[in-house]
Amino acid sequence: MLNDPVAFVEGDRTVSTIKLLIVDDQKYVREGFRTILELEEDMEVIGIVENGKEACESAAILEPDVMLLDIQMPVMNGLEALRYIRANHPKIKVIILTTFAESDYILEGMAEGAQGYVMKDMDADRLIESIRDVMKGQYILPSLIAAKLAQHARELHHKVGLAKREVQTIQLTYREKELARLLVQGLSNQEVAEMMCIAEGTARNYISNLYSKIGVEDRTQAILLLQDLM
Repeated sequence: MLNDPVAFVEGDRTVSTIKLLIVDDQKYVREGFRTILELEEDMEVIGIVENGKEACESAAILEPDVMLLDIQMPVMNGLEALRYIRANHPKIKVIILTTFAESDYILEGMAEGAQGYVMKDMDADRLIESIRDVMKGQYILPSLIAAKLAQHARELHHKVGLAKREVQTIQLTYREKELARLLVQGLSNQEVAEMMCIAEGTARNYISNLYSKIGVEDRTQAILLLQDLM
């Protein structure tokens, strides 16, 4: 097949070529990465595109082993493209390219299934090793991003601690306590509706109202707070 891995002999062993797709809206970044990576005998850049939409289209056609994916791009950003790739092409390993260290991007990218992050200004040797490590099944998290993630975790822990003390003063109705118990058990909206004998839309409204009452925005925060009240 056209897109089957290419193998070459290195000494007395056969090595498969890593097929790479580079996705970035800046031409100098795309070309710079291609120049660096194509110097490696075990790597081949099979495509370079400039936005998430093109990345999604190229994934099916080119079947890369690894996609280097920028976060902020026009037409479709990297996180949107990542969701599509993980859902439709789960064998493709995705490494996020970023010049940013915002915790929101890190957490969302991890949640959507990225194999790691690399900074665009990373040393070439480290970039190359990161790609090889991802092919071995390892997860890549540069020290700068790991530090940001640790800081976010500390801030979240502190925020949840303060919120828990505030929630202790909130009085939940019998119905709200029943709902809270189901959320803490990890039930979906549909399962909550079935357990409470209500429509799923009504369950969503109840859940939204409970979020507002305890001062949270999503289910993860709600569970962290409510589990101490059960």
